[in-house]
Amino acid sequence: MSGEVLNLAKEYPRPRVSNVQDANKPPEESEPSEEHKPSEESEPRSGRTRRIAIDTRPLAHPAYRRLWMGQGVSFVGFQVTAVAVPVQVYDMTKSSFWVGALGVVNLVPLIVFGLWGGAVADHMDRRRLLFMSSCVTWVSTLLLLAQALLGVHNLWLIMAIVAVQATGFAISSPTRSAIIPRLLEKELVPAANTLNFTASQVGMLAGPLSAGLILAKFSYSAAYALDAVLFTVGLYAALRLPPVPPLGVVTGTPGLRSVFEGFHYLATQPVLLMSFVVDIIAMGVAMPRALFPELADTRYGGDEAVGWLFAAIAIGAVLGGLSSGWIGRIRRQGIALVGAIVVWGLAVAAAGLAHSLWLAVLLLAVGGAADLVSAVFRQTMLQTYAPDEMRGRLQGVFTVVVAGGPRLGDLRAGATAAMAGATVSWVGGGIACAVLVVVAGLAVPALLRYDTRTATPAPEPAPAH
Repeated sequence: MSGEVLNLAKEYPRPRVSNVQDANKPPEESEPSEEHKPSEESEPRSGRTRRIAIDTRPLAHPAYRRLWMGQGVSFVGFQVTAVAVPVQVYDMTKSSFWVGALGVVNLVPLIVFGLWGGAVADHMDRRRLLFMSSCVTWVSTLLLLAQALLGVHNLWLIMAIVAVQATGFAISSPTRSAIIPRLLEKELVPAANTLNFTASQVGMLAGPLSAGLILAKFSYSAAYALDAVLFTVGLYAALRLPPVPPLGVVTGTPGLRSVFEGFHYLATQPVLLMSFVVDIIAMGVAMPRALFPELADTRYGGDEAVGWLFAAIAIGAVLGGLSSGWIGRIRRQGIALVGAIVVWGLAVAAAGLAHSLWLAVLLLAVGGAADLVSAVFRQTMLQTYAPDEMRGRLQGVFTVVVAGGPRLGDLRAGATAAMAGATVSWVGGGIACAVLVVVAGLAVPALLRYDTRTATPAPEPAPAH
């Protein structure tokens, strides 16, 4: 998963981002730029359309607009490579084991460098870090292109390149997310996150479809070349950002201690902590992805069905994003987050009972729309509730949870199916998710009470010793 970019400059008063940020903001940063000035397009749209259609007001801000376009375009290319690499590995080895090993090669750098990259983002200019880490990802794509053109056919070389690519993404992802609240007013952050998640879901549809066509008609090198070209849009967007230096006084270095300080802060904030917990419940308990091949074969008619099952959640997320104008007006975001995950769990459970492929796809699409809503609320709570000094580290944790949760879900679904059958695993996971997230919300009432109008997070704690 990946693309990148964002920030500010001078002349127009800086819009409010959050009380915590304002308190720590140095005087010279109080006058941002033309980049941050909304265009006339940000005037209110007609009432009914605004209530339903996706809120595009953040796109009136040039810096954010370039970031969003760069991320969206480059993510399509990234998904092309995400399909091409496992296909090439299987073509070389004829072994699903080595294809599965790519998941480990991706996950380990994502965990290690996601946490470390978030800490670095709190200690240096985020624009600079975003550009450098994006360059790492881009160079990795060029190396994949080179090995394909030269016909190297070395499995270990591909594994090494994939690990480097995952490292670049692990650093750039939390950095990019931590920049967004520095570009936009607080009230526009939910809309910006909706736009980001919708663009990502479009990439998850367009990328694999493009990869299938390219690999069928051309070659691996053509797929990697397309990714390399599309990724330059993200690099340009990152390069055009104004500086995004840390707010306040930066102490220490971004090492292991800094990472632990992020966990220490998270442990003192029940709302933020529970936003991670409920996401792990949603993905780790209910995600049915690992069951799609078996159910497609035994219930829905084979290979053609499996493509629809894998696409269904993304289709729902895209449609949910396009009709998400109401999300930015929700103030009780904690209870809305729990409600969205309950809908996700119940929709997944219902899909597991469906014996019609199209009914299963429809129900999974409903779940995908609910998942997008929950993702927007989780990201928004993290970006607006946490102080800027902690945002990078917490976004690093967010990246690890988002990447690791579905993989835990695959493991849970496969293991449960082996013991009790695919239907029990699928339906039981969805029901268990809905029940557990309600229990989690009741156990920590602060999450259900969370209201953007009254939310006042604790300041950054003293460094952990």
